[in-house]
Amino acid sequence: MENFLLFPLSLILPIFALALFYYTLKPPKPETEKLERLPPGSFGWPIIGETFAFVNQDHDKFIAERMRKYSPKIFKTKILGEKTVVLCGTSGHKFVASNEEKLFLAWRPHSMQKLFRSSYQKVDSAAIPRQAEVQIMKAPGFLRPESLFKYVEVMDSLVAQHFDTYWARKGVIEVHHLAQLLVLTLSGRFFLGLDDPNRIQKLSKLLDTMMFALHVIPLDFPGTIFHRAMVAAKAVREDLQLLIREKRAAMAAGVKMNDVLSFMINNPDPNGRYMPENEIADKVMGLVAAAFNSPAMTTAFIVKYLGQRPDIYDKVRNEQEEIGRSKKEGERLNWEDMQKMKYSWNVALEVMRLIPPLQGTFREAAADITYEGYTIPKGWKVYWTVSTTSMNPEHFPAPVEFDPARYEKSSVPPYTNIPFGSGPRICPGKDYARLQILTFMHHLVTKFKWDVLNPNCKVLGGMNPIPIQGLQIRLH
Repeated sequence: MENFLLFPLSLILPIFALALFYYTLKPPKPETEKLERLPPGSFGWPIIGETFAFVNQDHDKFIAERMRKYSPKIFKTKILGEKTVVLCGTSGHKFVASNEEKLFLAWRPHSMQKLFRSSYQKVDSAAIPRQAEVQIMKAPGFLRPESLFKYVEVMDSLVAQHFDTYWARKGVIEVHHLAQLLVLTLSGRFFLGLDDPNRIQKLSKLLDTMMFALHVIPLDFPGTIFHRAMVAAKAVREDLQLLIREKRAAMAAGVKMNDVLSFMINNPDPNGRYMPENEIADKVMGLVAAAFNSPAMTTAFIVKYLGQRPDIYDKVRNEQEEIGRSKKEGERLNWEDMQKMKYSWNVALEVMRLIPPLQGTFREAAADITYEGYTIPKGWKVYWTVSTTSMNPEHFPAPVEFDPARYEKSSVPPYTNIPFGSGPRICPGKDYARLQILTFMHHLVTKFKWDVLNPNCKVLGGMNPIPIQGLQIRLH
């Protein structure tokens, strides 16, 4: 993607002029604030803080440098316009997970708030409502592990069709965008009840544009990546509202539908209120985006690591071919088959340990919090970072090595490798994502061998490790 610059050069001087004016005229801090024992660290430059480094620098490097300089457990910074405390290590993860919705409120960066905020939402910083998640978990047959088993055969069929259409008889392909297309094809069927390949491809391109602007400074004018993302978000919202109208008309005509979007149209929220069209579109857009970005990245990097390690590829293929030999001609994968894919899932876990689909997440302090002898003031943002445990040699010996066998040798300690989060806000779609990844791996290794053409592909800095120029492979 071109133009990742967050600030055009023409804005630098005006920004520093404003910063100088602000810091010259602002009143001194109240005496009570001076007495707070804030964590060590630096707020960086006026106004912009350390945002440039956080967004563009290698994420592990950004965190590790400040852990060495200030503290291995906690430090303060200013990123994305907010005073932020970064919690590191297992104890930090556990503290956040154990105090969700008590000491901490969920919070999204302003860029995400603007991209996904509905027209009916009036506040920028507040606890993120979980109504969409609650509704989906209530919905019969969605996301709950005991309900997912009946969707495995449909998922297997869709994945097989994807490989036949976009992989078979091809030479060189770009994996990341095909992975995006696949995961959106699946969520389109199960979440939206949408089967139209052309509409799926259009949505995939729009969502891809949005993914690059999830964690940036939200400067919305032509030429910025955030402006392009806002235009794409508007188009996604319009497409979803059109789909809602189509589904309402079909259901009024007696057509039976069984997907998340239809459930949200037909059922009231916890307050007994039927959501208006724009609100449904916003909630579903957030759900589809969550099911789009992380699984596609993980799928692409699985292809990369297996392509570079023939020994591990052979073990995965042996496991998957054994499952294939147990099937009758034309018989699809089922729930029991998924439980047999133990080594394959270890490979996926190891890929997500090395390349976490999300490098961390934000919270907001609901009250003044004391942690490690320091004060985290109410309203400050709290960021916990995955790599401080997933790459810790105390938990994972030789952490930079790709070694799926490490999960067979010993159990993973709690709060270490947590690609789906932890605590009350653990990803509700983790079991769905597992089925999706394993089904992909089954068809991948039983149909293809490949060479990775750009193993050192550039990966976007910051929180989302997106392969910027894609991941090219040559199929055999």
